[in-house]
Amino acid sequence: MSPDLERLIQLQHFETRIDESKRAIAAHPERVAAADARLAAARQAVETAKQRLKESQEARRALEKDAALYQGRLTKFKDQLSAVKTNREYQAMQHEIETAQQELGAAEEKVLERMMEGDALTADMKQAESMFAAQQKEIDAEKKTIAEELTATRQALDDATSKRAALVKDLEPRLVALFEQVSRMRKGVAICTATRDGLCSVCHVRLRPQVFQQVRHNDSIIQCDSCQRILYYVPPPAPVIPPTIVTS
Repeated sequence: MSPDLERLIQLQHFETRIDESKRAIAAHPERVAAADARLAAARQAVETAKQRLKESQEARRALEKDAALYQGRLTKFKDQLSAVKTNREYQAMQHEIETAQQELGAAEEKVLERMMEGDALTADMKQAESMFAAQQKEIDAEKKTIAEELTATRQALDDATSKRAALVKDLEPRLVALFEQVSRMRKGVAICTATRDGLCSVCHVRLRPQVFQQVRHNDSIIQCDSCQRILYYVPPPAPVIPPTIVTS
């Protein structure tokens, strides 16, 4: 293979590594933010569960106060019952007692409902806290991995950038200019293979037979007539010849 062509292939390799590294570095804040958002959602679930439990407990305490009030009224009416003197007063007092008993029963039933609700909300809160703890552990590990990947990616970027600069020094300026021009036009891909059936592997346009034959030699800089990318050819691997079995 032509040394210039081989260097251009290496240059494309470094360009791709540089581009991928820059994209990964640019995506780092978004990855961290996404992890933080998941943790914030889990934390909010805990706060919501706590708030629901608090509201339920406050409602139960209010109902317990109502029940105590109805119990006090019922006791007062029962105490007053022995002091009534007429049948009419007795009937009126009985009505008050029945009403107080109904109100007390309704309040006590609501208190019981709130107690059962409180048990369920307590279980929900504990589950949310457990999920938050697990999520926090998972996200802490994830963010550590992301930070390690960022460090490695920055090192890879520095390495590829340094090697690219050294490689460019060994290339003719006209070839560097050609590579960079095609790279700008073709979204960073300035060089690619020609397939074994004579197609450009990126734009998939068939090469003219003469051009394809030139590309197969890999001894000159040939561009695709369609996309202008620099082409090279990777020959098929040599067939594997099975070992000869000698029989006696």
